[in-house]
Amino acid sequence: MVNQQTEIEQKYDVDEDAEVPQLDTLPGVTRAGLPHTAVLEAVYFDTERHTLASHRITLRRRTGGTDAGWHLKLPPLEADASGAEPQQRPELHAPLGQPDVVPDSLLARLQAYLRGQEVAPVVRLETSRTTHALYGEDGVHLADLADDLVTAELLHKGEGGGAAGGGQKQHWREWELELVHGEPGLFGPAGKLLAKAGARPAGHASKLARALGNAPGARSATGVSPDGTRSRSESTPALVAGKKAPAAAVVTAYLGRQIGEILAQDPGVRLEEPESVHNMRSALRRIRSVLAAYKKLYVAAPVRQLRDELKWLGQLLGGPRDAEVMLARLRGQLDSLPPGDGVDAVRTEVEHNLGGTYDDGYRLLLAALQSERYFRLLDSLEAFRDNPPVLPKSVAPGRRMAAKAVDKAAKRFRRSRKGAKRARRGTEHEAALHQVRKDAKRLRHVAESAAAVHGKRADKVAKAAHRHQKILGEFHDSVVARDLLAAIGAEHSVPATTGIYAELLKRQEEQMLSTQAGDRKAWKKSRHLLGKGVL
Repeated sequence: MVNQQTEIEQKYDVDEDAEVPQLDTLPGVTRAGLPHTAVLEAVYFDTERHTLASHRITLRRRTGGTDAGWHLKLPPLEADASGAEPQQRPELHAPLGQPDVVPDSLLARLQAYLRGQEVAPVVRLETSRTTHALYGEDGVHLADLADDLVTAELLHKGEGGGAAGGGQKQHWREWELELVHGEPGLFGPAGKLLAKAGARPAGHASKLARALGNAPGARSATGVSPDGTRSRSESTPALVAGKKAPAAAVVTAYLGRQIGEILAQDPGVRLEEPESVHNMRSALRRIRSVLAAYKKLYVAAPVRQLRDELKWLGQLLGGPRDAEVMLARLRGQLDSLPPGDGVDAVRTEVEHNLGGTYDDGYRLLLAALQSERYFRLLDSLEAFRDNPPVLPKSVAPGRRMAAKAVDKAAKRFRRSRKGAKRARRGTEHEAALHQVRKDAKRLRHVAESAAAVHGKRADKVAKAAHRHQKILGEFHDSVVARDLLAAIGAEHSVPATTGIYAELLKRQEEQMLSTQAGDRKAWKKSRHLLGKGVL
């Protein structure tokens, strides 16, 4: 069983002879509890290349204290490599289990970073922790100040199992203020009080980062080793494009956010958590749309290869996701019909068909997520983000290039709308409306990428495009449901179910007409926004 919480803390370096100040003088603190000392031993796990540490991830097995067990700390929600601001980090706990066997529930959350690499013990920490609990009115437990005396021992193994930096020991003292039920406003006054007692903002993001230090192969929280080299899966600071940024920076910032979303959703996909497949698939689509829109900024071959691989993964995600969406849709429609044997029979047939499609698709997806091809894709995405294969025009002003990209996407959208008007009724018209939906999606994504340099206007364009995408997505789902029901009905229809299939098919046709009317209405509202000269 895994327990997840958000850790909010601030770390400080402090000298051996510093004295803990009078903590009950802090605003809102009515008393400080009696100090309590415990000895904690933690073994930290990582790869030989310290891949987890480079992403500011810590995996440890701790004994002693009140929270013995396996702990996984994920990257800070808002990374601050300086250590000047409190860190908010998702933290997951699992029972102690076996000393050298990482629980599957935690390991699943690391595969997108490990990419086939194995983890092993790298550091052992022994901490003598004296905890000072801070209480507010009515005895509310606001925070804990941990006064830690730390001994760290490197456990590196060389080739053949020999020592390679193992056995080295370090000693230091640090303070750690962690919120329990208090508010972040406590950190300001506490920081000033602790500074007067000799505390300094921590020079390392974690005890593990300090313990690794200059160890062989060690990399800092920014992913840089002492010799200046970078790991293949290093952590990269948040990318932000200002309004005067060059075109490539606008694209890189947007891609960086989507790559972060892929890494964040990977564990949920592996564990079949709700919406994870959809969210990862959406991030892939955003990257493909933006790479297509700004392809003239880059060398053609890397962009084409990356888009092809993104398409491969997107199709694998689409199998279970589309079956899941269709199953939810038809379940809802069947639930709205009067109960009876015919409804139950159709429900069984639909569940069997779509359930099998979902299971088969998910098996293929999970196999792909363990493949070298998937890991290479993640490497390629990060390499593109960190060292994009740019052409000279990539230094052009981002505002101008983004405006051109959005205008081109809007023109494409308008052209496909005209094509749908001219298309003959039936499958030709349905295919044309599906193309309108895809072009609306691309326009939405490109407008999102332009928001950093065009602000609210780009946001409005993205929202308008999303409305069309959503409406026409409902139309497409109706088409798919119609064809699926016709196929199942033709194979399994009996007198008891014939009327049920007919009613469901009628509903799909009605929905198709309704969504087309909704799209026309949405176009009347958005025509002024999505016309010529969008930005």
